[in-house]
Amino acid sequence: MKTAELDYTLPETLIAQEPIEPRDESRLLVLNRTTNQIDHRRFREIGDFLVAGDCLVVNESRVIRARMYGHKEPTGGQVEILLLRQLEEEHWRCLVGGARTRPGSLIRFHSDGTPVELYAEVIESGAQGQRVLRFSEPLLPLLDQLGEMPLPPYIHRHLEDPERYQTVYARAPGSAAAPTAGLHFTPDLLLDLRAAGIKLVSVTLHVGLDTFRPITEATVDEHVIHSEWCSLDTTTAERINHTKLMGRRVVAVGTTSVRVLETAARHGLLKSTEETCPWRPIAPYEGFTDLYITPGFDFRVVDSLVTNFHLPRSSLLALVMAFAGKERIRHAYQTAIAQQYRFYSFGDAMLIL
Repeated sequence: MKTAELDYTLPETLIAQEPIEPRDESRLLVLNRTTNQIDHRRFREIGDFLVAGDCLVVNESRVIRARMYGHKEPTGGQVEILLLRQLEEEHWRCLVGGARTRPGSLIRFHSDGTPVELYAEVIESGAQGQRVLRFSEPLLPLLDQLGEMPLPPYIHRHLEDPERYQTVYARAPGSAAAPTAGLHFTPDLLLDLRAAGIKLVSVTLHVGLDTFRPITEATVDEHVIHSEWCSLDTTTAERINHTKLMGRRVVAVGTTSVRVLETAARHGLLKSTEETCPWRPIAPYEGFTDLYITPGFDFRVVDSLVTNFHLPRSSLLALVMAFAGKERIRHAYQTAIAQQYRFYSFGDAMLIL
């Protein structure tokens, strides 16, 4: 697949700059892969397309205040850091911009312009601005004081309430960006869905570097994505397997949930039932995933997908095209643009059946 096939033209006015209130008032484009029908609804109506026994799978990762500012010692050059992944208690993989840094460089951090007693040493350099930093003390307890919410670069307005860049079910700190398909759910909507017999289970995938990195290679297959930590526990595996056994649908909320489920389907497969069962039972999984989903991919678990509208030339758009078909998604995106849907992180949603 040529990377140019992931291109489309989006008017800048359709890039959502702030979240809609309430969360479930966002629009929902419903795409049926069997009939090719497109419906235009509100997200709060998503239950109209689900039936008792279906299972919603959400990513409960919580965004950390991953953007930090400091200066290089002793020159005073300004440094901006985006935390990507915790390697050990004091060691983090980061994107580092601003003043030039290399192994041995020392960075001092400040809060609201006031220096604090926190330092980091660059201990490893990598490509595309990546660095491994060793902090002078454990960082997570300090992020509320030192860090900022890492909004994507296409959002230019200040976010008054940082919790609006978290899902209402976010529990496990570790992401450098929100799993945005879940931003549309409210506690009341989740309660309504449960009352209607919809199961809700959670997985975890801590969103890292590839959310910020477009595909720059000529073909999609040449692109290499970095690994991200994920987990799917025993209870979730059992409920998903039961959903499949009863002939109901596994509905992934977001591309991150898709990658966890399909990773578990490959690494945690219950071998004893693989040959006798028409679907693929999965077992718990915990570890890193570098699963790269592109058109032609064999989906073993996911039946339906809730997703936002993604950037051109992104691995996320490639995943959605793999799930629903390239031409079908191109048509859906053209329809969404014509209907003035809001795009990207704070934008509207699509339900693919």
